[in-house]
Amino acid sequence: MNEDLGLRVLSEIMQWSDDEARNEFRWLRLMARLKYDGYRDFQAGMRFIESLATWLQQFKSAEQRRTAYDFVRKALVYIGPSEMQRLVEQLYPKIVQDRLVRMVAKERDIPPYRVYADEEASKAVDRLRRQTLFMGLSDGARIDGLRHSNVGLLNNEQLVVSTQLDTEKWQDLLGNLEESLQDKEAKFRLVYLIDDFMGTGTSFLRYNEAKKKWSGKLTKFKESIALARENLGGKQMFADGWQLCIHHYIGTHAASSIMVQREEEARAALTSDGWASAVNFSFGTVLPPELPINAPGNSFSDFIELTNIYYDPAIRTKHTDVGGVTHLGLGYGGCALPLILDHNTPNNSVALLWAETDGVEGESGEIAPAMSPLFRRRQRHV
Repeated sequence: MNEDLGLRVLSEIMQWSDDEARNEFRWLRLMARLKYDGYRDFQAGMRFIESLATWLQQFKSAEQRRTAYDFVRKALVYIGPSEMQRLVEQLYPKIVQDRLVRMVAKERDIPPYRVYADEEASKAVDRLRRQTLFMGLSDGARIDGLRHSNVGLLNNEQLVVSTQLDTEKWQDLLGNLEESLQDKEAKFRLVYLIDDFMGTGTSFLRYNEAKKKWSGKLTKFKESIALARENLGGKQMFADGWQLCIHHYIGTHAASSIMVQREEEARAALTSDGWASAVNFSFGTVLPPELPINAPGNSFSDFIELTNIYYDPAIRTKHTDVGGVTHLGLGYGGCALPLILDHNTPNNSVALLWAETDGVEGESGEIAPAMSPLFRRRQRHV
């Protein structure tokens, strides 16, 4: 379907007058070309306008279609590749460098603004920079982009795409660190774990009531470094008092506050010989507290009603139950986000944006409506 045909179909679906159609076509063409057409997971031969026309047809009445369209028009937040790249580029100068300078200033008992005026302190920053290890928690960490944007500052041998490394890779990392610093006792002092988005934080750290223990990516990282140390014959990869920093390019307002509290609650269970002396959280940007469509003061009650009417329970799985809600109309964990990332739609966003089902008969005998996505999601768990 070409763009003009898609717009004509959309105009018929929405029952726009000629004046309404002209105004909406201008906006649709602009937003499609600037942003939405760049979404990576549209089906072959389909772009935003065609996807929007298909999506709107699942709503039975004209009023419901207007409600859905107004939601897209007024509430949708789309983070494209240029915005994400800017967040990647800002990680070192805005977050990491500031921590390096402040650590050196504290160790030398001088103000941070004097660090680069002091030759020895400046050398200490350079050394600490090389003793910083960057590890990706998923493909969203964009380690390649981080490397390319910091050529000359960060060494290729201090950036790795995963936290699950074999013994040989750890030996390579330590060997290159010792060679770079010309110090056989050199160890990493800072570790950055990086990911693109944090919605609830449960996939990163949560308490598993069934197993009565803490679970998530943080505990897996702790287990992986304990195993690596064992395979290295007890050799330490990290210096005494090393610090762990967790950075997400984007985070919800709720996650930015709750993760600090959750890590404090888990600290006793996580602390052991060789574990970090401190765990620090940072974000490239924190989404505003009023972004969820069910936040106080927002006027999206009509669309929230649609998330209940056009809902297929088949999208619920054992993995989504971890978020604490069983009805995913407002997304994983009930986050109620109108958020799209250009490389994938978070399941923390309202399900009508991303869910795709056939609408088969449920256990109660009722026929659940088929769900058609506006921005189809590439599922991590199948």
